[in-house]
Amino acid sequence: MNPWIAIGMLALVGILIPVSMMMVSSLLRPTVPEQGKRATYESGEVPTKNARVQFNIQYYMVALLFLVFDIETVLIFPWTVIYQDAVQSAGLTRALLPMLVFIGVLVVGLAWAWRKGVVQWVRAPRYQAKTHE
Repeated sequence: MNPWIAIGMLALVGILIPVSMMMVSSLLRPTVPEQGKRATYESGEVPTKNARVQFNIQYYMVALLFLVFDIETVLIFPWTVIYQDAVQSAGLTRALLPMLVFIGVLVVGLAWAWRKGVVQWVRAPRYQAKTHE
């Protein structure tokens, strides 16, 4: 039997089950059109302001740096576990050089972020005014 048939059947079942569940749900659920359901918030409260609030870009930059170094940890840990075996089988240079290049790229990225001021948290103006008095 061709393995692609099994993969195609799995994909077909993976598509058919959610589609059939949505179709059955749309047939069985009650439809009660209300004006409140079309509101921005369904809690019954009338919105007073726009829901779009502009956040400081610093939050996103810190989150991205966290993800980069979190992924670094996830990739370095397995490497450290097999390092000794890798040195014995491939040699010191072939085992160490790729990880040094990887860490070097991350250090360059951190240096760039540091130089751009991404890792320095911006203080509130009233806090700066109190500290400079």
